[in-house]
Amino acid sequence: SIKMDLLHSNGVLIIQHLQRDYRAYQDFLNFMSHVGDPRNIFSIYFPLWFQLNQVVGTKMIWVAVIGDWFNLIFKWILFGHRPYWWVQETMIYPNQSSPCLEQFPITCETGPGSPSGHAMGSSCVWYVMVTAALSYTVRWKDKSAVTLHRLTWSFLWSIFWIIQISVCISRVFIATHFPHQVVLGVFAGILVAEAFEHTPAIQTASLRMYIKTNLFLFIFALGFYLVLKLLDIDLLWSVPKAKKWCANPDWINIDTTPFAGLVRNLGALFGLGLGINSEMFITSCKGKNSCKISFRVLCIAASLATLQLYNFVKIPTHTEYLFYILSFCKSAAMPLTVVAFVPYCVHSLMRTTEKKLN
Repeated sequence: SIKMDLLHSNGVLIIQHLQRDYRAYQDFLNFMSHVGDPRNIFSIYFPLWFQLNQVVGTKMIWVAVIGDWFNLIFKWILFGHRPYWWVQETMIYPNQSSPCLEQFPITCETGPGSPSGHAMGSSCVWYVMVTAALSYTVRWKDKSAVTLHRLTWSFLWSIFWIIQISVCISRVFIATHFPHQVVLGVFAGILVAEAFEHTPAIQTASLRMYIKTNLFLFIFALGFYLVLKLLDIDLLWSVPKAKKWCANPDWINIDTTPFAGLVRNLGALFGLGLGINSEMFITSCKGKNSCKISFRVLCIAASLATLQLYNFVKIPTHTEYLFYILSFCKSAAMPLTVVAFVPYCVHSLMRTTEKKLN
């Protein structure tokens, strides 16, 4: 406990330094915090990669969902505090002279702080994207191509670490995480992504396999929560602290609670399984049009545009259980749209156009 308090107090000093000396970069750091938001995986990264390479897109969803599930379990085990409430409750500062940490509209996350979900989600997904891009260049055999591969390798991994460091600094800057929490998140994300580099079975998983995986993840998480609750250990202990110490009650969002993330991810995995095993996917993405660049470009553009419309769908938050159910349905609809609905519509449009031309 003394070592952890020392780690936290040193982290507070780092946060104060960042908030004082990096004020000019506030907008950039807030932007990088949004870049690391796991929800971008489903609305931006996935629709881009799935239409370019279905293997990579499928792996991306699996990595994101399993990684965030492990993040939830780790959060419940580690009981990590967040800086913006820890400084208000710790007794290590004399004469109640606790440091003043500035809060922002994205500061008041309600779940435990360790490891960082943003850092973990960002690192695991960018790891998948970088390794996928490098897999195309590693096949080059001639001498000049090998040199180009090495340059590409250096460039992409430099970009990877620049993004991860920026996301980590941004999360520390807004007083949502301590430095050790974001570092733990980055390396945990890399481990999850690397594990899926050696799990080819996900590419041929049936709908039944997707449903079984969903049920296992849900039952294990819920069972873990209920067992510890019977032992009088409240895994939602962080929510009251967030509500108590958040500078603005409007910044508290039910979407940041532990179960909200779980439901969102299970919905995305179910939607992917439903889409990949649908007739619409087989007809469009496995047909002759799937190899055409025009088909893929249209699918990417239509998918990104359609998914942005989902941002206008506001789920009511007055009833918690209703929120979880609707959140699951909305999350399932997003990969289903990318995998099945949009490609099928584009395929039908192109087929109709070809018939008219003939």
